[in-house]
Amino acid sequence: MSTNWRISSFNGALLAAYFIPTWTIIALRIMISPIHGLYERPNISMGLFASDHLHLAAMTTVRFAWLLALGRLTVVAFFAIFLVFITRAAIRKTGGCDEALGMALAIGSVISFASMIMASQVGEPEAMRLHATELLMLLGTAIVLLVERPVRPPAGDLERSIPSAVPTPQ
Repeated sequence: MSTNWRISSFNGALLAAYFIPTWTIIALRIMISPIHGLYERPNISMGLFASDHLHLAAMTTVRFAWLLALGRLTVVAFFAIFLVFITRAAIRKTGGCDEALGMALAIGSVISFASMIMASQVGEPEAMRLHATELLMLLGTAIVLLVERPVRPPAGDLERSIPSAVPTPQ
């Protein structure tokens, strides 16, 4: 087995395999029908909180739903960029894909945390469990990403990979 895979890269790829299709479908349902999509199971906590606690008008609720869809699609885009980056061994070995994964984890954690808090406020235990599970998956990967060190190439590879500042005479 190749030893150039980091645990955070592998865990990020597994998260991307879950979040890309799931959150894309949720966002597309909101984009097609904002009010109906906002009151489906993955978004019911935000929909009820917006209508019950914030007392938003219909058009403002539509804008709120579109903003939620945009946030979810942003997370999907960062996970997709991360997947593209980990296909290149040079980027994966140096940890160059960590920024895309970090942005996906940060924005996704904020959305999941806010959804979990809203679900607890409106009394939706199933939605709260869903968002808590997603939040724990994202935070677990973030902790591994923060703790894990970048892979160091062997000493011979390091000398060959660093370009010399002084040109060699020919």
